[in-house]
Amino acid sequence: MALAKGHHLLNMNVLGLITARGGSKSIPYKNIAPLGGRPLIAYAADAALHSTQITRVILSTDDEKIAQVGRECGIDVPFMRPAELASDTATSLSVAQHAIRWLADQQDWQTDIVVILQPTSPFRTSRHLDEALTAMIAANADTVVSVVEVPHHFSPYKLMNLNDGRLTNFWDQPLPSVRRQDVPRLYARNGPAILGVKSAVVLERASFYGDHIIPYLMNESESIDIDTPFDLKMAEWLLSVKGTE
Repeated sequence: MALAKGHHLLNMNVLGLITARGGSKSIPYKNIAPLGGRPLIAYAADAALHSTQITRVILSTDDEKIAQVGRECGIDVPFMRPAELASDTATSLSVAQHAIRWLADQQDWQTDIVVILQPTSPFRTSRHLDEALTAMIAANADTVVSVVEVPHHFSPYKLMNLNDGRLTNFWDQPLPSVRRQDVPRLYARNGPAILGVKSAVVLERASFYGDHIIPYLMNESESIDIDTPFDLKMAEWLLSVKGTE
């Protein structure tokens, strides 16, 4: 069992759940693709294992190769994910429900909060996790989710649809004309890099999002979510830049 060191604000079991299935169409074995000479999953392991607010870190995967890399990174792999939870149609919610129930049934380990950690967010750190979870606990929120501010040119005020070669406003109803500086500030989930939720919401409401949701704001460079080879190249470049700062 891999346990993070540190002091908890409350006596809670906070599960860091790293999710990494074997199938990936955009980048083969994306979750263990090399970044800066290390497998991508190693960055998630570092963040989770060094968090002071996460009490246990496990990996949910269906692939033995990924499981072995995870173990080498210090992550506990208490089970192999069932095949039906590793298909293209399987949801992160069903994966989280399985992990929570498996730990309760097989190891009598009760999860109070689960934090979903995708390996595709390599610039999420233990500091981000600790700040997000501390804010969640302080607010007694059901969910904390990491977000990034939406660039003004991606605002709904700027978006358009293309139909039969003609552009139309994204919204059915025309939006009022506003100056650039008056466009509302909007936020998008950045992967999300961090998704912390009370286990009762996951199990009883079958959702990651309860009634009380709070944001954890991350900047653009921290919010890179690797989905394509281009994203991986951008992350490699950013890592090299960070190394020279």
